[in-house]
Amino acid sequence: MIASQALTTSLCLSVGCMAAAQLPNNPSLVKPLKVGVMAPQAQLMAMDGKATSLKTSLNGKPTVLIFYRGGWCPFCNRHLAEIGKVEKDIAKAGYQIVALTPDQPSFLGETATKNQTGYKLMSDASGAAATAFGVAFRLDDTTFDKYKNQYGLDLEKRSGKTHHLLPVPAVFLIDAKGMIRFAHTNPDYTKRLSSDEIMNEVKKLSAK
Repeated sequence: MIASQALTTSLCLSVGCMAAAQLPNNPSLVKPLKVGVMAPQAQLMAMDGKATSLKTSLNGKPTVLIFYRGGWCPFCNRHLAEIGKVEKDIAKAGYQIVALTPDQPSFLGETATKNQTGYKLMSDASGAAATAFGVAFRLDDTTFDKYKNQYGLDLEKRSGKTHHLLPVPAVFLIDAKGMIRFAHTNPDYTKRLSSDEIMNEVKKLSAK
């Protein structure tokens, strides 16, 4: 499984995560990485638009890694803001927070300001990280058109890409060595892991 994920990561980096990864069209069919697997690497972009990597963002620190759909998603915004309220407690427990989204860097500042978050928001516009972690799916054409024509939401403009990829909202807890110690996903984007639940998992791992 690890070898397979490494191959997927390599493909994402070399071909911009084009749908060569054969991603599902249904979020319920994603196959997230499980506890005990090393976090894969992927290229990201910082808020200033500069290229960086997930490895650099993790920086050898225990991390609460969040995948969210975008600053356009009200459920994501509420979740990001809720997590922001326990950011100091998470930091006291020795963890940092890094949140990844398909939004390109130009939208990150707006999302951070809206939700008053002090933690890192990073652009996974290529979908490389979401694909490598097994949480990416391709939005079907009917839903994409509905978002664009009925709601005025152009996902191609948000990501700067034409892949139509979105992540299933997810929370991974990664230790200082880069191993996934906790993983939570839910294909129903309206349901999120609460900040209290995240904090409880952080405390459990910090106590070990």
